Amino acid sequence: MQRRRFKIIAIFKTINNALAFAIYICAKLKTMRWIFGSFLFLTVLFQSCTVNNLSIDNDLKQYFEKYKATGTFALFDNAQGHFTIYDSATYRKRFTPASTFKIMNSLIGLETGKIFDEKMIIKWDGITRSRAEWNKDLTMEEAFKVSAVPYYQEVARRIGRDTMQHWIDTIGYGNKNISGPIDSFWLNNTLKISPDEQLGLVKKLYFDQLPFQKRTQQVVRKVMLFEDNSLYKLSYKTGWGFDENKNNIGWVVGWIEENRRPYFFVLLLQSPDANYDMMSNRMNLLKDILKHYEFMQGKK
Repeated sequence: MQRRRFKIIAIFKTINNALAFAIYICAKLKTMRWIFGSFLFLTVLFQSCTVNNLSIDNDLKQYFEKYKATGTFALFDNAQGHFTIYDSATYRKRFTPASTFKIMNSLIGLETGKIFDEKMIIKWDGITRSRAEWNKDLTMEEAFKVSAVPYYQEVARRIGRDTMQHWIDTIGYGNKNISGPIDSFWLNNTLKISPDEQLGLVKKLYFDQLPFQKRTQQVVRKVMLFEDNSLYKLSYKTGWGFDENKNNIGWVVGWIEENRRPYFFVLLLQSPDANYDMMSNRMNLLKDILKHYEFMQGKK
């Protein structure tokens, strides 16, 4: 009886220690949203991430240093259910989606009929902008490929605030905040999303698991395909914006297919350099990392 009593006391001490730790963590968090979000993250982490299906790869730091940037990268091997992550803390932080929001904007536009199909033209508004490829009439496919902000601003205006908010809420896109002008909330740090959430979105898109019609998701996957050859298919969307401190925020999010197996990735990089060559560096960094994992070489 005495031994059983000691066991019971030990169990209660363990429980109390766990509760004390949880209370300490919650006390350090500032809002209920962060408490709930952290609880969910820890639940998923402890339930699904074991030594066998989660790797932290600090070797990738060399590639970020090569391009004079900080940030995070994650790769999900769908067949093996295996995550590889560099900088897990940044991976969970939210940032402006910038032009990666064109994925969502395209899905909503197609689903609501504001975009008929990828060949739908929106006329140039006659305003000359810094990127010559934007200064003409564009189809949806062309606008996606050259990341034409004016085209997608017009799409957002046609969708309207109430419909846009409905779909943002339905998907649970980032912080779900689209306050302010309807044609710039994804550019000005109002709407924010984490790399973790970005990866989840494109994975669901690939498998037709989003709450949109199959055709809608098929069209968006089609325009996301940038490279298609005998070795691999590379589908993605880039983004480039600035945070509240004027630091560059760059994105590449999508998937690479080899031997009909998809691998989902998200890259986020940051730089305080006002003259940073984000357009070149984000893709060069991505491809260096993919080659580090022996993609694009016929080895998979």
